[in-house]
Parts: sequence; C-alpha cells; structure tokens
Amino acid sequence: MEAYRKRRKKLMSEINVVPYIDVMLVLLVIFMITAPLLSQGVKVDLPKAAARPVENQDRETLVLVVDHEGRYFLDDRRITPEELTRKVAAILRARPQTPVLIRGDRQANYGEVVKAMTVLQSAGAPSVGLLTEPPGK
Repeated sequence: MEAYRKRRKKLMSEINVVPYIDVMLVLLVIFMITAPLLSQGVKVDLPKAAARPVENQDRETLVLVVDHEGRYFLDDRRITPEELTRKVAAILRARPQTPVLIRGDRQANYGEVVKAMTVLQSAGAPSVGLLTEPPGK
C-alpha cells in the first residue's frame, strides 16, 4: 500500500505538458496568419471625395504620408524633405514608372501638402496623386 501511495504521489507531481504544447502550436499558427494582415502606419484622417480608384494597382506604389502636424512619413518612418528627395530620386531612377501618391491628413496644412508635392516633383516624380477616402466611410 505504501508503494502505491509513493507512486501515485510521484505521478501527481508530474505535469502533462502535451496539451499545453498543442495549445501553443495553435496560437502560433493563428499569430503567423494574422500578423501580416495587421496594417501598421501613421494614422491620418483622409478627406472624403468621390474619385475614381487608382489604375495599375498591381505595381508597387510610393506613398508619402503627411500627418496633421505637417510631418512626412515614407514606409511608416519619419523622413525629412532632404532625405525624401534623395530616396524618391533613387527609387524613380531604378523604377521610373512607379506611381507616387500623397496621403494627406484632413487637418494637415494645405501648404505642407503642396510643399510635399513640390519635393516629390523635384525628386523626379512626373506626376503626384492624392489619396482620399470614398464618401460615407
């Protein structure tokens, strides 16, 4: 009887980790699937406008974000106008047909958006588009 109690006590002290491993693997798969779907970026409040969608959406697009304080962001990183000129010029030299767009916050100063357009054009962008949200969103 004593041997049975010792064996039972030893078995009770061991934790079965197999169910925990199964749960962790399921969570890992869920996170691996959902992580790329999460969008990261600078929060801007886009103006509403009834406009046609941009054509050639299968090509990579260069999007400059101008937030409500007039700061510039490229690839979700803050960038100065000088750095923006150099980087955009390099990108357009490598891929001259790259569409260039500006996502300007509704509260952004109009002058900052125009300044961003001139910086992009001085970097060699043949045309610059403005992103908006469709009305009702």
